[in-house]
Amino acid sequence: MAKIKILQEGQSYTFRSYFELRYEADDILAEFNYSLIKSRLSLPKTTKQLDRLSELKQRIEDVLPFISLSNETARRETLVSPVMLEVVRYCQCKMRIEYPLMVNNWLKGNLDHLLQSTNNLLVVEAKNDDLTRGFTQLAVELIALSYIEEQNVFYGAVTMGDVWRFGKLERSQQQINQDINLFKVPDDLDDLVRILLGILEGE
Repeated sequence: MAKIKILQEGQSYTFRSYFELRYEADDILAEFNYSLIKSRLSLPKTTKQLDRLSELKQRIEDVLPFISLSNETARRETLVSPVMLEVVRYCQCKMRIEYPLMVNNWLKGNLDHLLQSTNNLLVVEAKNDDLTRGFTQLAVELIALSYIEEQNVFYGAVTMGDVWRFGKLERSQQQINQDINLFKVPDDLDDLVRILLGILEGE
């Protein structure tokens, strides 16, 4: 089958553009010479004692019945930010919000959350209602990071607040792995935070 030409020379694309493009993720990623693999990822997990996590889970459960999660801001402030701040508390890592990144005309824009520890980076992209196209945007953001950072493996997650999906870029394979597993908040909060911390602690 002939390769579809999606991105046009001389055109400018932000990370958000890839969320809005109506093409399949594997066709978009092929423009950057990356393949997309969907499988159950073996994600790193911290073994740290997470003694404050039950409080966070309870707080989220207590407020959920009273908050409308009909837009991205509501989801981010109610569900995503509390989780991110908890991760920062445990790992003492840097978090950049709306972090600007400019590689070239096809790879530019803002990363919703960029967490940086001494060992690793983690991108978290918050979306309102479309995890599939949100993952495409996340994948392109990971490709952009691979241009400016030295490491071989990059992790990211896309979330609608109550649901999270992880991805992994392997530079040497020119491959992006999309985890088929989903993590739900608040039910899978313990596993979710252990994975986020495991990634930042480094493999």
